[in-house]
Amino acid sequence: MSIHKQRSRFNVPRSTSNPEPGTWNIERGTWNLEPGTWNPELGTRNGRKSLGLSLIELVVFIVVVSAAVAGVLGALNMATRASADPMIQKQALAIAEAVLEEVQLMPFTYCDPDDPQAETALDSSVGATGCTEAAAVELIGAEGTAPYGPETRVSGTTPFDNGNDYHGYSMSGITNIEGAGITGLGDYKAEVTVAAQAVGAIPASDAQLITVTVTWPAAGTAQYTVLLQGYRVRYAPNALP
Repeated sequence: MSIHKQRSRFNVPRSTSNPEPGTWNIERGTWNLEPGTWNPELGTRNGRKSLGLSLIELVVFIVVVSAAVAGVLGALNMATRASADPMIQKQALAIAEAVLEEVQLMPFTYCDPDDPQAETALDSSVGATGCTEAAAVELIGAEGTAPYGPETRVSGTTPFDNGNDYHGYSMSGITNIEGAGITGLGDYKAEVTVAAQAVGAIPASDAQLITVTVTWPAAGTAQYTVLLQGYRVRYAPNALP
């Protein structure tokens, strides 16, 4: 009489090329599954080798790499812009200092220097101790009519001859005192305002606040602005240019 022993599901050969599905694989420590079924422990389909990347893995990889590249490019862009910023700021500051110095070095007389009494005037009155006529009295702003005007910064006949003449002056593209453009400074704009303002015990009639504003670029919305201020007092009212 033959005795058939019930085969245990764990009693399987240690090595077999075609393991019976549903039995325990001692070598792998996993269940033998039907070929082609998903093995949750291995994350692959049974009987098949994982080749390449899945679609989800590929999408995740693309997203991660894209984010990394965007971050690197952003950092490079900021570094490139920042490297140019100091040059623009330094040039704008140099322009403001030059224009402010130009205004401060101009005479601050009671009368227009073309007035015969400009060298002897003691005040801004009209008469023997002042100017010869009302049109010759120096006021804030350039003279606009003959014989003392019209005044401009680069005029060969009636140029600015007092610091207050620069009030309201503006140039888009920096030029020298002769009106020639300065190389590399064509994209800057400079504006000047002059206002009577007391300084300590010095009355407003004998002191001026000069404000120079330089912007870049000259056209469109300004991205960089430098504002510089300085004072000019009437310490030599009869000094002519």
